[in-house]
Amino acid sequence: MSYRLLRRLLFQLDAERAHAVALSGVRASHALGLNRLIAGVVPTLEQRVFGLHFSNPLGLAAGLDKNGDAINALGSLGFGFIEVGTVTPRPQDGNPRPRLFRLPEERALINRLGFNNKGVDYLVGRLRRSTYKGVLGVNIGKNRDTPVEQALDDYLACMTRVYPHADYITINVSSPNTPGLRDLQHGSLLDDLLGGLKAEQLRLSVAWDRYVPLVVKIAPDMSDEQLLGMADALVRHRLDGVAATNTTLERPGAIASHRHGDEAGGLSGRPLMHRSTEVVRLLSDHLQGRLPIIAVGGVASGADALRKLHAGASLVQLYTGLIYQGPGMVAESVRRIHAAETSISPVVSDAY
Repeated sequence: MSYRLLRRLLFQLDAERAHAVALSGVRASHALGLNRLIAGVVPTLEQRVFGLHFSNPLGLAAGLDKNGDAINALGSLGFGFIEVGTVTPRPQDGNPRPRLFRLPEERALINRLGFNNKGVDYLVGRLRRSTYKGVLGVNIGKNRDTPVEQALDDYLACMTRVYPHADYITINVSSPNTPGLRDLQHGSLLDDLLGGLKAEQLRLSVAWDRYVPLVVKIAPDMSDEQLLGMADALVRHRLDGVAATNTTLERPGAIASHRHGDEAGGLSGRPLMHRSTEVVRLLSDHLQGRLPIIAVGGVASGADALRKLHAGASLVQLYTGLIYQGPGMVAESVRRIHAAETSISPVVSDAY
């Protein structure tokens, strides 16, 4: 069955129900040994970033597999790395349904899921069972009912639990769907958070005799001045990387005129491509190689992935594009990057 036909069937379902069905389908297909046939041949395009070895620079963004239920199956689609989560210390249901909406005309989604997940203990159980051999990132956040002033406690709780099982950890301070979370991107709240996380990272690196890089995922809705201030804070606190960007609260172009276009929540997909790439370029020009950048937002083709790399990213992640284009997009994107690899000079850093 072609993905176009499968997508038509899935899109007859509620968006969140379709997500669950698709994830189950990927797992079933993997169990039958079909995923590599479905995905196609993915060329090797080795990268070394954060001191980690990536078989190719294309990864799966957090959000698709929040609880780590399909790590092996998703990994078999040819990604160079997988990021699971966002996970919180305690299980939480997230925001009331409906909370996930498609905008097919724009190849976009709006979500206000609100960190719905089964909690960090459940995720750790899945991480222990995983046999995935690629780079595995874990995206962590705070529970909705934890005051922003106590957010560090939640991040530390998650970080301590996932540290032995993660290749890198992403600190999510940029989801628009948890009240007050984006306040952590500024001022003393940011400095206190980064300082506490860095101290715990160093403690855990001694305890486990392994260094797990910390990446901070940022919002696209900050001003350029705020973005540069954020970048400077990450360098000052010796974080290991930045992921740019999360979803946006903006509604560029004619988004609001579409069905569901005025729904509250974070917008992802094609309309985010321009701004998220602008942010990558701004950060790259400012950082001058001091931090690697993971580019995420609006990637719907190999050409889009290539634009992110040319803007200064070292790695690229997909999510919404995969929903609309299907698993064949992974191989297509890596092949496009491979064909142009001589013109790419990604920021690669093993320094901390």
